[in-house]
Amino acid sequence: MAMPLGPTLHTSEEDEVIGTINTTPLVDVMLVLLIIFLITIPVVTTSIKVDLPKEANVVRETKPENVIVSVNQAGQIYLYDTLMQSPADLQARLTSLAARKPQPEVQIRGDAQSEFEAVGRVMYAVQRAGITQVGFITDPAP
Repeated sequence: MAMPLGPTLHTSEEDEVIGTINTTPLVDVMLVLLIIFLITIPVVTTSIKVDLPKEANVVRETKPENVIVSVNQAGQIYLYDTLMQSPADLQARLTSLAARKPQPEVQIRGDAQSEFEAVGRVMYAVQRAGITQVGFITDPAP
């Protein structure tokens, strides 16, 4: 047999089903999560202090012993002012220059409108000739 624990007035008000959702616990949980995220995000986003290198545009002087290779807009290769017939011809000329002591620096001047492939052929010829010091000549930024 069941024992009644409180007043046993069975009225129609107690028997009604509540058809709304109580959002108070949901709001409480969301506020707690928001506070946790606000506290932990600054901890996660900080990183190790590192001194990054500074950019310096150093003007390089052209020395008389530097070898200047130019590539024009049409992709033609020039050693100083002499037109090279092929990259193999350039490689043969650079091989004889690479034997000098100290080895000269090759400075490549590529036209901004030239194909990258033409400059790549020059770089490959320089590498095959055994020259270790290669630089690119560009216009300084305004």
